[in-house]
Amino acid sequence: MKKKKVIVIGAGFSGISTATALANLGYEVQVLEKNAEPGGRARVFREGGFVFDMGPSWYWMPDIFEIYFSKFGKKPSDYYELKRLDPSYSVILSDSEVIDIPADMEGIKALFESYEEGASAQLDKFLKQAAYKYRVGIQDFVWRPSVKITEFLSLKLLVDAIRMDVFSSFYKHIRKFFKSETILKLMEFPILFLGAISQNTPAMYSLMNFAEITLGTWYPMGGMHQIVNGMVALAEEKQVKFTYNAEVKGFEIVNKHVRAVKTAKGLIEADMVVASADYHWVEQLLGDDFRNYSEEYWDKRVMAPSSLLFYLGISKRLPKLKHHNLFFDRDFSVHSHEIYTDPSWPSEPLFYASAPSVTDPSVAPEGCENLFLLIPIAPNLEDTEAHREKYFLQLMDRLEAYCGENIRDFIVYKRSYAHQDFMSDYHAFKGNAYGLANTLFQTAILKPSLKNKKLDNLYYTGQLTVPGPGVPPSLISGLVVANEVDKSLRK
Repeated sequence: MKKKKVIVIGAGFSGISTATALANLGYEVQVLEKNAEPGGRARVFREGGFVFDMGPSWYWMPDIFEIYFSKFGKKPSDYYELKRLDPSYSVILSDSEVIDIPADMEGIKALFESYEEGASAQLDKFLKQAAYKYRVGIQDFVWRPSVKITEFLSLKLLVDAIRMDVFSSFYKHIRKFFKSETILKLMEFPILFLGAISQNTPAMYSLMNFAEITLGTWYPMGGMHQIVNGMVALAEEKQVKFTYNAEVKGFEIVNKHVRAVKTAKGLIEADMVVASADYHWVEQLLGDDFRNYSEEYWDKRVMAPSSLLFYLGISKRLPKLKHHNLFFDRDFSVHSHEIYTDPSWPSEPLFYASAPSVTDPSVAPEGCENLFLLIPIAPNLEDTEAHREKYFLQLMDRLEAYCGENIRDFIVYKRSYAHQDFMSDYHAFKGNAYGLANTLFQTAILKPSLKNKKLDNLYYTGQLTVPGPGVPPSLISGLVVANEVDKSLRK
């Protein structure tokens, strides 16, 4: 019997995850990728001996990667070597106050106690609750396809939802445990990865703190793209076919069924299509007759931030920098207002500096430093070279002041990346970097559906649908969608 064929659009984490799971179930799977290499936002480029990861730089929730590879009888260590970072990261609160976050629990407790008497005991209480949320969230909630409301209609689930503080804000929740402004800043930091301020983020996401503190911060030697390399190798072991430089241009639809996917090279027929590309962009390709949501719907979505990124090659080492450095030396309430409430280029931004060459000598020439700088910014802003250069000069001033040495005269490579690039490379809606913000009204069943409601063989996966933005959620999204596709094809 001829195998049923599935086309997956996009070779990001969710697309590769979907493709591998479906190939493992016996389907013929072809991945169509717009760009010349896999990875989506986790692509890589090389210049002058420097190796730059273009997107994700944090390896959290190592158990999710274990779960993913174990689905296929493999382990992450079959494909890449992990190193736990210690300190996990450094937080720069001012020129005189820099906090290195210890990797061990006793070190973290001592740190908290130094800022607030009794905080170590409070941390135990907080983490006990957060552990429950992580266990229920990761073992149950995030694996629900959120296609039908009946998935969430059970007494046990209601009790779990209440215990997980789904209906309370993280802002209120964390202040039940701690008073120190410094501790509150440290605990609210992981919430930034969810694309919303703590006042608008459900308290259930304290599970992020559990993941960070208990499971640790890791780094795959060679760079984050080693994860992509491993996933692609595994997919190809399962006979997934990857076709690069194959941007999808549209669909051939007959009787509410996608018969074929259109590319510049012609039509590719399929029994099922899974879109791991930008959800909004795919909807535009479908046109008004077959899209799930109107433009008005999309305009009302709360988007996670975009980013202004700089990739820098420095011809000397910068001993003061750790692998991950968070510059929280400005007022975050002002910066967050300029992202979420009054979208505008920030007046005095917080920023993140990653120096993977501190951990991994392979990503920079000997004696050099590889720097990745990121400013979170509102999506859909005017993006010009003048804007980029203005903020580059600001970051250089602050980095040089912190490091106590000249940096800009030692820059041997520089590349910037922002809204226009996200739109050009990934068709990213409004130039977003992370997808939808994880607010209460954009959680689970309230996210864009993973199933097209007007076509019988089109599904969506990735950061704009369930379970949400981030690398581990994208892996899960791919597995969840693959299961739904398999059920549909077996009918």
